[in-house]
Amino acid sequence: MRKYVYVRGKRWPFSFLIDKRAVIITLLFLLLTLALFLLSVGIGDFFIQPTDVMKTLLGIGAAEHALIIQTFRLPRVLTAILVGACLAVSGAILQGMVRNPLASPDLLGITGGASVAAIGFIMLFPTASIQWLPVSALFGAGIVTVLIYMLAWKKGVSALRLVLIGVGIQSCMSALTTLLLVTSPIYLTSKAMVWLTGSVYGTNWNDVLTLLPWTLVFIPMAFLLGRNINIQQLGDEVAQGVGHHVERQRALLLFLCVALAGAAVAIGGAIGFVALLAPQIARKLVGPSFGALLPVAALSGSFIVVCADLIARVALPPLDLPVGIFTSAIGAPFFMYLLYKYRNQ
Repeated sequence: MRKYVYVRGKRWPFSFLIDKRAVIITLLFLLLTLALFLLSVGIGDFFIQPTDVMKTLLGIGAAEHALIIQTFRLPRVLTAILVGACLAVSGAILQGMVRNPLASPDLLGITGGASVAAIGFIMLFPTASIQWLPVSALFGAGIVTVLIYMLAWKKGVSALRLVLIGVGIQSCMSALTTLLLVTSPIYLTSKAMVWLTGSVYGTNWNDVLTLLPWTLVFIPMAFLLGRNINIQQLGDEVAQGVGHHVERQRALLLFLCVALAGAAVAIGGAIGFVALLAPQIARKLVGPSFGALLPVAALSGSFIVVCADLIARVALPPLDLPVGIFTSAIGAPFFMYLLYKYRNQ
């Protein structure tokens, strides 16, 4: 039995390989995520059976179920799915681009820049529409990324300099965040603190519709550029030797990373370690090739955030805890494990 299926265009110049194992794992992960989606939508103060959830989503359910699901639960779960996918794909791009399995937007300053801009937006415009929050977060993440790129430039940008400078910039962003919190009014500080912890509590259809365009545009773009990430993983010299425009493609990949991370942080807050965990899970399951890794990473990120949100809702009722507490509780030990595993590399 062949491991790969070859697809070649007869009339159009394209060709690619399909890894059968990767396809099977992707479909299994998709089914697992859909099952968790139905379970999460049904669980709450009023439990709804998964079959009744499916009937309601198909428009043939009970009226009381439709009110609970469509107004309160469905927007929250969909937001968790979109946030998780954006963070996971952003982390996968960054890890492949800098060739470092420990890299992620929340460790290299990109999420920190988005957080500073978003908190500044909350402080300066407390009554403004939430639809402008992703724009401000994207602006902050973009400014910080350009700063990191400029400081790391020395006849090109090496992956090592990018990581080291990013870690330093992240520390500066944390200090600026603390400064904004200390100097802001108390009622805005509490709101910003909940956002910083990372939560999808209180999200509605406006949040879903705000984040959805970013997801539908930039995640498919990441899939299309997966081949470029594969080439960059070989090293700058090898990539240049095969005719790859390293700096141009690296800048484009950084833009995708910033767009996805900025949009996710703007809606879900600073949900930590998802961008680190999900690509690692995908890499263990399907290998390092980004054609297979990216869809599995996106599903892994969605699964992690939806699962964390479900635990946050049911762990200590009637309290609704922030999602970031549970992702950090899992991610921090995993990060220490990765540090130990790659200590000699």
